[in-house]
Amino acid sequence: MHISEGILSLPVLVSGAIISGTGTYIGLKDLKYEEYPKIALLTSSFFVASLIHVPIGSTSVHLVLNGLLGILCGWKSFPSILIALFLQGVIFQFGGLTTLGINTANMAIPAVLSYYLFRPLLKRNIFLSGFLSGFFSIIFSCFLVCFSLYLTEYYFLNMAKMFFISHFPVALIEGIITGLILRFLKKANLI
Repeated sequence: MHISEGILSLPVLVSGAIISGTGTYIGLKDLKYEEYPKIALLTSSFFVASLIHVPIGSTSVHLVLNGLLGILCGWKSFPSILIALFLQGVIFQFGGLTTLGINTANMAIPAVLSYYLFRPLLKRNIFLSGFLSGFFSIIFSCFLVCFSLYLTEYYFLNMAKMFFISHFPVALIEGIITGLILRFLKKANLI
């Protein structure tokens, strides 16, 4: 769900950079040394999961795992996603540096919301909590990407609709994968 460079308007790019900068500051403020390995592992999972693209029409779909990142890390998702997207932009030219802020915001906001909405459910039903987190994060990220396109140019609305519809099956798959990963982590006493 990367928005490439040269598409979005300057106000959208600046807003995304401000939101991502603020979220990254909040995420780094309370980061403890003991959390580095967990954050690094989840950052690399996010990085790798979103490298496998399946083309659909004028867009492509891929796993993201921002719901998993969000439910386990909360606000620390912002710096984690920022680093992963920066590396993808520099190494593989996915997204770009000017869109780094808005792309980070579009992925990290749903991750943080998943933390607050579905983390309390972990104690009662771990798979359901993971499924809802993964599903919600993809759907809301798609909405934010579509909204970013719409704010730039009204003519992007038709492309945004197709983009949203094409990501619905990905949201279901992401929900299942996130639920299974959380169930495994619970059985291994890692969460």
